[in-house]
Amino acid sequence: MIGLGESRGQYDKTRLVPAGEYIPFEETLRGLNSFFDLPMSSFSSGASNQPLLSAKGQLIATAICYEIAYPNLVAKTTLGASMIMTVSNDAWFGNSMAPQQHMQMARMRAIENAKPLMRGTNNGITALVDYRGNIYQQLEQFTAGELEGVIRPRQGQTPFALFGSWPTVIAALLCCAVLILIRKLNRIKKI
Repeated sequence: MIGLGESRGQYDKTRLVPAGEYIPFEETLRGLNSFFDLPMSSFSSGASNQPLLSAKGQLIATAICYEIAYPNLVAKTTLGASMIMTVSNDAWFGNSMAPQQHMQMARMRAIENAKPLMRGTNNGITALVDYRGNIYQQLEQFTAGELEGVIRPRQGQTPFALFGSWPTVIAALLCCAVLILIRKLNRIKKI
């Protein structure tokens, strides 16, 4: 993504899709199977700490295509941003439920970070989403058009934006540890 006109900055995708945008272990896999000998996309990922895009004095967190599916990645980029913008080529989803699912993921990122979200797609769902995840303007899938609307920037950070998934992971591990301990204690009592 690149900012033009009154906007500034450039964002290069950091989380590439395996087998679509790059082949993992390409040097090893070439020659093993004819599939891996086909000409494939071979993108390079952008730097992990890129500056935010800006427009009219607002800093914008960005996510390209499937990056919006990664909660911690989006949370990291929203630090300091007042809104989220995501763009996607949803054409390869065809006429499936995947564009709706992709939109649901984007809405969840808006909720987790309490930031409004702008989403633009080539044939998926283009929409404006408030900081609570509610779609308030949208173009339907497979509809050509231009979406205009007002987005209300928001400052501040949610606990999720600051800590990501770690509190949930730690809580789940503690629950598992307690359950294992209870099971072992019950076995000892039976002996």
